Amino acid sequence: MMSITPSHIIEHLFCPRYTYFEYVLTIPQYEEKFYKAIKGREVHSEKLERNKDYLRKKIGVKEKLQDQYLTNDVLRGKVDEVLLLNDDTMAPLDYKFAEYKDKIYNTYQQQLFCYAVLIEEKFKRPVHKGFIVYTRSKNKLVEVQIKSEDKLLISETIEQIERIINNNYYPKATKFKRRCLNCTYRNICIK
Repeated sequence: MMSITPSHIIEHLFCPRYTYFEYVLTIPQYEEKFYKAIKGREVHSEKLERNKDYLRKKIGVKEKLQDQYLTNDVLRGKVDEVLLLNDDTMAPLDYKFAEYKDKIYNTYQQQLFCYAVLIEEKFKRPVHKGFIVYTRSKNKLVEVQIKSEDKLLISETIEQIERIINNNYYPKATKFKRRCLNCTYRNICIK
């Protein structure tokens, strides 16, 4: 079985057919069209260098580990920062090359949920929240609550991905047709 990343989870939750086209039929995406994704990857390394002393006191950080690559049997991911908080819980922190617009996108939350699963397993400490830094909004820091059901969603999604890949299963497309407009697979997807 392949190793699953937060990007696989996010793509699958966006539309399960991503999983089918990319990992069953092995048709690659054309990511160069997605400027923000590429720019986001570049900005991560810059921000890790620039923001060594951000709002640690405000969010009660005892210790931070930068640029952590975490993995378990099926899931892997690179967390910008893993924080040990004053209450001895832990939290992921992720930098986004984005503006904060009074809303946290589901994709950002799902990424934090994946990191929460990995952090709990690696460090054996509970994770109840995570943080996002919006680099295009003067490094605005936003807290995201992480509940048990959020972590369960990640486990269920991994099972769905495995079912599609292992059984060569062609899933239903997303019910949100607006998502199809910018999909890299729209020309080969049977509605």
